Amino acid sequence: MSAPNSLFVRACKAQPTERTPVWFMRQAGRYMPEYRAVRKQHSLIEICKKPAVAAQVTIEAAEILQVDAAIIFADLLLPLEVMGLPFHFSAGEGPKIEKPVRSAEDIAHLRTDRAADLGYVSEAVKLVCEHFGDRLPVIGFCGAPFTLASYMIEGGGSRNYIHTKKMMYSAPGAWNELMTKLVAVTAEYSAEQVRAGADTIQIFDSWVGCLSVEDYRRYVLSHVTDLVKRLQKTGVPIIYFGTDSSTLLPSMQEAGAEVIGLDWRIPLDTGWQTLGNRGGVQGNLDPVLLFADWKELKSRAADILRRAAGRPGHIFNLGHGILQETPVENVKSLCAYIREHSSEFKAAEFKTPEHKK
Repeated sequence: MSAPNSLFVRACKAQPTERTPVWFMRQAGRYMPEYRAVRKQHSLIEICKKPAVAAQVTIEAAEILQVDAAIIFADLLLPLEVMGLPFHFSAGEGPKIEKPVRSAEDIAHLRTDRAADLGYVSEAVKLVCEHFGDRLPVIGFCGAPFTLASYMIEGGGSRNYIHTKKMMYSAPGAWNELMTKLVAVTAEYSAEQVRAGADTIQIFDSWVGCLSVEDYRRYVLSHVTDLVKRLQKTGVPIIYFGTDSSTLLPSMQEAGAEVIGLDWRIPLDTGWQTLGNRGGVQGNLDPVLLFADWKELKSRAADILRRAAGRPGHIFNLGHGILQETPVENVKSLCAYIREHSSEFKAAEFKTPEHKK
């Protein structure tokens, strides 16, 4: 770990902190002119595969925004390539899997012995850790097995996840085989990021909100639990985030991650109560509020801090990633506001000793 005593890592462990740490999903992205300049020279995948460039965009974004953690620049789908499933990005359409996985035979052909080929990501983590030393923690990440499986089966994004659910319902043996293979690869890949210095791993379950509670529990929970347990052996706290997942929160908590990410559709205090006020929570401003005027944005950020009340374990974030046209100044102002004012929202029982003086 590069910064084990940082504000962010302590909050991940639900330890008291003097203020609320803040970082953003997709904090390095096309809303930033510095990132757009790099994209003129390199494709998204080229940035991921060139550790020096991935480290550069990771570091630049963290320093420009003055956030409390840097998340490594990588793509969720990188593990698919080493499993033998090529993909590419179509302009304006997102990722496309060239040959979707639709049968037990397709799953049998997927490899699990090449996770080391993703070493360029841990190399980038290492460079970022060397740059920041103990000044700023670094977040590694991976896609959750359900979300990666749904990309593999659908061939890209989806509205109804028909092919994915069809496999779950009609070929549960094949489904379990696919999920087991994904856990094996993502666990090894993420553990390597920790060995390179990452202070925590965030598991992104972007599409899990399409599932009912019963389906999540029957087809997904045991695999996520397995992934979380494997990653916890590295000694770092794990953050588990899903979108549209309000109904799934108690089940997601059973996977055992130290922090649960909340999207913007549920009030922060309600989400935390749903989790029995145990462990940490991360979130949960609507990313579109970053397009609002400062008065509205500040009022909504203050509302989230008021609901958290300084309870140990809150990490301020968005309920999803920063959107492409977002005004950079708003993101910077929001960061500054959380840094300078979050300590004012602490309820008396959660104040750290330095506040009680």
